[in-house]
Amino acid sequence: MLLVNTIRENFEQVLEGLQKRNFPHAEAALHQVLELDKKRKETQTERDNLQAESNSIAKEIGMLMKSGKKEEAEKIKSRTSEIKSQVKLLEDAYNNIEEDLKQILYTLPNVPHYSVPKGKSADDNEIVLEHGCIPELHADKLPHWELIKKYDIIDFDLGVKIAGAGFPVYKGKGARLQRALINFFLDEAMKAGYIEVQPPILVNEDSGYGTGQLPDKEGQMYEATADKLYLIPTAEVPITNMYRDVILNEAEFPIKNVGYTPCFRREAGSWGAHVRGLNRLHQFDKVEIVQIVHPDRSYDALEDMSSYVQGLLQKLELPYRVLRLCGGDMGFTSTLTYDMEVYSAAQERWLEVSSVSNFETYQANRLKLRFKGDDKKTQLAHTLNGSALALPRIVASILENNQTEDGIKMPKVLVPYLGFDMI
Repeated sequence: MLLVNTIRENFEQVLEGLQKRNFPHAEAALHQVLELDKKRKETQTERDNLQAESNSIAKEIGMLMKSGKKEEAEKIKSRTSEIKSQVKLLEDAYNNIEEDLKQILYTLPNVPHYSVPKGKSADDNEIVLEHGCIPELHADKLPHWELIKKYDIIDFDLGVKIAGAGFPVYKGKGARLQRALINFFLDEAMKAGYIEVQPPILVNEDSGYGTGQLPDKEGQMYEATADKLYLIPTAEVPITNMYRDVILNEAEFPIKNVGYTPCFRREAGSWGAHVRGLNRLHQFDKVEIVQIVHPDRSYDALEDMSSYVQGLLQKLELPYRVLRLCGGDMGFTSTLTYDMEVYSAAQERWLEVSSVSNFETYQANRLKLRFKGDDKKTQLAHTLNGSALALPRIVASILENNQTEDGIKMPKVLVPYLGFDMI
């Protein structure tokens, strides 16, 4: 969440950033934060003054008792009891103010980077670059939801029977393609210096608040209510929370982790061609990369992560483009996000397959994720993450773009993982 000091010292800049996001009532919310912070400080000062007075009286009572002036000591003891009651009231008031302040801060999104364009929707995102050639397919080209039926590699009806819509069953070469992609993405990440972790796919409330999924995306998460646990929407949540309440040494940077997990999202979009088949699911597989870095180097890390994801798409021989998201289309916790989209030749549209984001100190402030530099001072780290990659739309694009009249050619880089070159 945002730092109160940042709001106080850079009020106009923060306000401009929230307005770039089209955040409603931004100015009123920021003023409310500062007013509550002022009350918190006033309450703390009053409490500290009373505690100092209580300590002074305690010393005076001790001196009077040593001097044999018991009656005088008893007279001022009543003031000690009175102070204790006042301190208790002030502590309760302080805790209430701090909780109110925290709840307001939870509702404020991160401030966008200066380079983020203004805009209200995906239509206003900025195209940074395009790479590759859009394939020309034969006249009888099919969208992937028809291809998977033709070659019997993914069964949506069986998924509905077992769980419901949005939970496909991968079969035969379809299942092997999933496994091949996961192993390929993990191997590539480790070559790039990422350390593989296998985290839980259930997280507690503290973890959800730590990375900003709660309270912003509570309605989109599956909850195991009896245990107050949530199925993860992305491996970002458990991997980043590994460093909650941790103080790192600057020499440990950059910390680079990669993990494969299934991911679960309740909100899977409305009905229509743009969400058919693998385009949007309730359960899907994803390999996630996470970095924790020094604040001075987080934007270099973001560019490196963007280049890394692009390298994966190039090796898969998929045409893609990179978008810089506008203020109105950014995630709640991000300062700057690049989306990577691949072109789906049968659907004749771009499909998002990765988001790479810098969160600066937004998550670290919630996580209390700090580090000590050479000067021994403690400060907040910067966190970043990215999909590298999410599988469903990658699979859809591979199937559609590589279809021929004789079958579907597999990207050369996957053949050693698959054991076949054609579906």
